[in-house]
Amino acid sequence: MRVHKLTFAALAVAASLSLTACNDDDATGQSDPSSASTASSSGGGSGSGGSDQGGGEDSAGKSSGGQGTAAGTGSNENGKVGKCRTDELEITAMDSTIDGDADGTVAVTLKNGGGRDCAISGYAGVDLKTSQGSLSAKRTGEQATPGTLKDGESVSFGINYPMNDSGGSGVRVTGLLVTPPDETKSVTLDWPGAATLPVTDGAGSPVKVGPIGSAGQGG
Repeated sequence: MRVHKLTFAALAVAASLSLTACNDDDATGQSDPSSASTASSSGGGSGSGGSDQGGGEDSAGKSSGGQGTAAGTGSNENGKVGKCRTDELEITAMDSTIDGDADGTVAVTLKNGGGRDCAISGYAGVDLKTSQGSLSAKRTGEQATPGTLKDGESVSFGINYPMNDSGGSGVRVTGLLVTPPDETKSVTLDWPGAATLPVTDGAGSPVKVGPIGSAGQGG
C-alpha cells in the first residue's frame, strides 16, 4: 500500500508539472503575437505619422510658396496685375500739332516707373486751367482697350482743342491738370499747346480727350 501511495503521489506531481509547462507555453505563444502587433502598430504609426508629417511639410511648403508668390507680386492680388497709380507714373505733355490740322493736339505720355507692371486703360481726367477758370475736356467716345504697361514703358493719349483764329485775345491757358484712369490724385503740368483758346458760347467744352493709347487720334 505504501508503494502505491508513493506512485500516485509521483504521478500527481508529474501531472502538475506537465500542466504548468503547458500554461507557460501558451503564455509565451500569446506574448509573441502581441509583441509583433505592437511593433507593427508602432511601425505603422511611425510610418503613418511620417507620412502625415511629410504631407504636412508638403502642405506647409505649398502654402509658404503661395505666400511667397503673393508677396512677390506686391499689390498684385491673386496673380492679377494691379492698376497703375499716379505716384508710379512719370507724366509729361508735348505739342503734337501737325501743320495743316484744323485743331491743335497735345500728347500726354505716361511712363511706368513703379518697378512693376501695371494695368491702365480708359480715359484720363483732363482739365485746362484758364484765365476764365477750369475747363474740363470732353471724352471723344472712342473705345478704350485694356492694356498692361510694363515697367519702364510708356503710353500716350491725345488732347484736341480748337485753334484761336478769331483774331481776338481768346481764353488764355495757364496749365494742364491730368488724373490717370481710376485715380483721384492729379498732376499739374505746363500747357505746351497754343497760348489761347477761342471764346465759346458755353455750349460745351471745345477740348476733347482720347482714351489711353490714342495720342494724336482724339478729335
